[in-house]
Amino acid sequence: MDNRNVFVAIALSMSVLLFWGAFFETPRKPIDQQNNQNVEKKTEQNSIAPTISQPQIVKKLTREESISNSQRVKIENDSILGSINLRGALIDDISFKKHKQKVEGGKNIVFLNPSNTENGFYIETGWTSIGNKIKVPTKDSVWKVKGNNILSNSSPVILQWNNKEGVTFEKRIELDDKYLFKISQQVKNNSNSSIDLFPYAQMTRNKIPDDIQNFYIQHEGFIGVFDDELKEDDYDDIQEKKIVRESNEGWLGITDKYWMTAFVPETGKNFKSTFLYEDGFKANYIINKPTTINKSSSGINELRLFVAAKEVETIDGYAENQNINKFDLVIDWGWFYFFTKPLFFVIDYLFKISGNFGTAIVLLTIAIRLIFFPLANFSFRSMAKMKAVQPEMVRLKELYKDDKVKLQQEMMALYRKEKINPASGCLPVLIQIPFFFAIYKMLFISLEMRHQPFFGWIKDLSAQDPTSLFNLFGLIPWDPPGFMIIGIWPILMGASMWVQQKLNPAPADPIQAKIFAFFPLFLTIILASFPSGLVVYWTINNILTIAQQYVIVKKTTVKTN
Repeated sequence: MDNRNVFVAIALSMSVLLFWGAFFETPRKPIDQQNNQNVEKKTEQNSIAPTISQPQIVKKLTREESISNSQRVKIENDSILGSINLRGALIDDISFKKHKQKVEGGKNIVFLNPSNTENGFYIETGWTSIGNKIKVPTKDSVWKVKGNNILSNSSPVILQWNNKEGVTFEKRIELDDKYLFKISQQVKNNSNSSIDLFPYAQMTRNKIPDDIQNFYIQHEGFIGVFDDELKEDDYDDIQEKKIVRESNEGWLGITDKYWMTAFVPETGKNFKSTFLYEDGFKANYIINKPTTINKSSSGINELRLFVAAKEVETIDGYAENQNINKFDLVIDWGWFYFFTKPLFFVIDYLFKISGNFGTAIVLLTIAIRLIFFPLANFSFRSMAKMKAVQPEMVRLKELYKDDKVKLQQEMMALYRKEKINPASGCLPVLIQIPFFFAIYKMLFISLEMRHQPFFGWIKDLSAQDPTSLFNLFGLIPWDPPGFMIIGIWPILMGASMWVQQKLNPAPADPIQAKIFAFFPLFLTIILASFPSGLVVYWTINNILTIAQQYVIVKKTTVKTN
């Protein structure tokens, strides 16, 4: 009974840790798909609905070639650097100044790329009409700069295009000091009749990013909030089926692990959003009600665009200051967000006062152990008693091996005598699972941990331990393949788990004993590729657990005679 409970507790813990997404997240998809089917049927019935033109893009140039071969307006503030392509007025060149590709620095993280490159990822905004009766600007339309030709937080730019039929299109683009673009689209109608136009915005990504982790613990792909409901769709989902939603309020975009883009349509206007794959992955929206522009008058539409690094303080600030509902959920805090997010603020505070993110992890681990000290003590005392009565249990099993009923009676009598509840050691473990999963989630998703060093050889806590047992931790001049990179910290984690295992009651069942003996080695291999910050947390947590458990084991005695 005792062995079974311990085994179940560990199995449940690892299930939550490693397989949470498979058990709890995937069932949401059929519901979403059914709802989407209903929306799509409704949309298809409207045969006169306006459409967003989506011409095929030929991807053949390098990023440098594409940028140098096009007329552009420069973009620069304290956080981003890039340009706007005047052909199509596309925002297709954005890099993050504060985030580098390598730990040593060097080149900025490049996020948006021109449409005619392999990794094209670009933003377009504009107008469309029913039946394309009105000549509107396309991706091939060349816009003119009116006035200032550098977009910064202190100087907006105005782009203009005339359809030569009496209608002039104008874009006023503003930028704050971080990641927020405000785009005002104005149409001046000097034609002989009134016109109806539908404003839209679309982001297009030519292919799935090369660095996508596709790991269940964090969503990467399409995301949005529609009428107060968060929706997340993977790239695979969109390749299989176009997803259409209608909403009166919300936002939509595409998110990576550390970076994101998002549209916020004009407040108070019903819109239709579409996630689809057509010569690339596209996320767009179109305002359902047309803007009617009488002759000799003008019409305007406004939208907000975010091209951002997922910095918690920045994203939360935008959610509050821009009054964007649930915008903070673009950072995937997970099911236990009410634990995960506060934990981030704690570790961020510890980081600011210690100056080292690894030290902050150690301090947080100690704090968590102190919080759960009473629960852990209760659990460890139960396991210590179980370990102490193991010899007596073995004796009873041998004595009554042919009488299962008598064996059960004697075992229960032993439990009553020593005041042992075989299940008591499991409950505290199960209570702690959500909390520890939240820590795991928080450390995994944190941009703030990216490129942060620890002591010694750990230069980036968001990357795996770079050392390897198979080249004697750098003593042999050989770079082993990825699956053979098992570093010092994963080995320390596995060793600490093995020591901790020895302090627990040994399984009487030989099969269970073999499984338990293999468990530390298995986790060492599996977790070797995890971010070293996570491995540091698990190792320190194991060491603190060993110390606490050792003291309790030494103090716990039972009388079995």
